[in-house]
Amino acid sequence: MSSPPSVASATASTTPTTLRAANEAPGAVKAAPADAPPVGPDNGKGPPQHTGSLARRMMVIAAGWISILLLLGGVALNQTITGLLTNEFDERLQYMLTAMIASAEVGPEGEIYFNRALGDQRFLEPNSGLYWQINGNGHEPMPSRSLWDRTLEASGKVSRDEPIYYDSRQFPDETLRMVEQTIRVPGSDNDWQFIVAGDRNELDQQISAIRSILVWSFAVLGIGLFIMAGLQTWYGLGPLRRIRRAIAHIRTARANRVTDALPLEVQPMVDELNALLAHSERQAEEARTHAGNLAHALKTPLTVLTNAASAHSPDLDATVLREAATMRRQVDHHLARARAVGRRATGHSRTNVLQSVEGVERAVARLYPKVRFDTDGSQTAAVAMERQDLDEVLGNLIENAAKYGGGSVFVTVDAVPNARLCDIWIEDDGNGISETDRAKLFSRGARLDTEKPGTGLGLAIVRDVVEIYGGEVELGESEDLGGLMVMLRLPRAG
Repeated sequence: MSSPPSVASATASTTPTTLRAANEAPGAVKAAPADAPPVGPDNGKGPPQHTGSLARRMMVIAAGWISILLLLGGVALNQTITGLLTNEFDERLQYMLTAMIASAEVGPEGEIYFNRALGDQRFLEPNSGLYWQINGNGHEPMPSRSLWDRTLEASGKVSRDEPIYYDSRQFPDETLRMVEQTIRVPGSDNDWQFIVAGDRNELDQQISAIRSILVWSFAVLGIGLFIMAGLQTWYGLGPLRRIRRAIAHIRTARANRVTDALPLEVQPMVDELNALLAHSERQAEEARTHAGNLAHALKTPLTVLTNAASAHSPDLDATVLREAATMRRQVDHHLARARAVGRRATGHSRTNVLQSVEGVERAVARLYPKVRFDTDGSQTAAVAMERQDLDEVLGNLIENAAKYGGGSVFVTVDAVPNARLCDIWIEDDGNGISETDRAKLFSRGARLDTEKPGTGLGLAIVRDVVEIYGGEVELGESEDLGGLMVMLRLPRAG
């Protein structure tokens, strides 16, 4: 495609006017000043206070659970062992009760006697701790010799099917474990109550001994578990201590990354930290580059002014105005880049593309009232870019299309739906630009048409700001209008 002399690159001379008009237009969103201080809960209040020790939290949780589990386990185990020992004691008493019932017979006068002696010698020893007694209606209680001059007081309950067990303190110096059962001996019309009692001291001593073992065992187990929890906490938090040392090493030894091998649970945090360090390095490098470029751009105009002043040039006034304008353009260009870098660093930017396009078109329409503007595409598409920067980019591109086109400008929002990028096409019906000249337009100060006012910084600013936000811009030919088509691709807001 040929490049007629009337077609030129974008300019920045009217961009501030365009953006001011866009901001003043109805429905436009005004961006915050670039030098406004960040708003946040920690602004001017210093670093946030810590919320406590992770190690202490882990130890408190571990100590609480260990204590609860040991307590519940100890109580359950104590109840189980106490029940087993008591059941064993009761089985011995029941065995003696069964032997009594099996040996019992009715005498000629209706009394009860044993047809064979009971096997345990303690029944014959006074106050031996093992006793028996038989009660019957109309008969005196029949006690064992071990009761001596005492008698057993029954519970008063009648149990014919199963024996009943209970504790009794009827003797002041003994706690008895008693079992009794009521039966009718063959050959007798009377109910007989058989009772066997044993001293609980032996059982209680066994239970006390086992409880003592349980207490000491669980105490040792608890101390061991506390020590294990402490070692686990110390070992488990070791990677965080290594990260702290690595960060201190970055600050003191000028290292630029955390390179230690770390566990899988901590590695994502380290990756994010390294990404943040890399981002900071890029920010610093961009700042150094901007400063160097600005210094280089201002060096030549300052040299010209110095030489003109030293030589007392007769056109000094014109030279100062010309070089001052050049320096101002360079300063504006680098300030735009710096603002874009600063806003990108804050993150979480989200701007509705269609609203920005409509605001810019209203502003440009005031400068070019004869130009027709048409817009199509998604009404909800949003990009991860500050509104002020998007307005500046679209302002340059749409104004160029109005200035150098044939009277029609068409903007398509989200022209090629993509999950990651939002495509914005700006087309005009001008004469277009050849492929050879398209590559030159993004150079700083490049202009294909010197008859119309401008500085040649417009597309350079567009390219720099778009690249700062991770987007890209290309030039092509409009199939519908026949003129230039600018394809702008910006990262979509999440």
